[in-house]
Amino acid sequence: MGRIIAVCISEKRGTQKINVKSARLIENFGIEGDAHAGNWHRQVSLLSYEVISEFNKKGANVVDGAFGENIVVSGIELTKLKIGERLVCNDVILEVSQIGKKCHNHCEIYYKMGECIMPINGVFAKVIKGGNISTGDEINVSSSSINS
Repeated sequence: MGRIIAVCISEKRGTQKINVKSARLIENFGIEGDAHAGNWHRQVSLLSYEVISEFNKKGANVVDGAFGENIVVSGIELTKLKIGERLVCNDVILEVSQIGKKCHNHCEIYYKMGECIMPINGVFAKVIKGGNISTGDEINVSSSSINS
């Protein structure tokens, strides 16, 4: 079982996201009000709370949304998921579409720390079924994922 720690959006691409604590996810689009939402395979980005915490122990001092992540999750090893696996939170169903991403232009965090965790630990998903999510909500890997 996992837990939603933060729900973050940004109105413009290339800017740090802010924790809005709850949001509406729209089927095949993403998070309402987020600049990265749209009809593509990276509608929602997720990052592990535990990975962020370990990075902060190295002196990063980052806040939720600093890596451009939409949802911070605790209790699930996100990078162990496979493409096609699904996460369920309330009515929302997310389908993993990509793990990691190429970092074309290094971010501020990379220049400060010499590394960034999003290219390796970031998980991207499509919204299969929309609904509302909030910090504190339970999130789980679905037993009916397409790869099972």
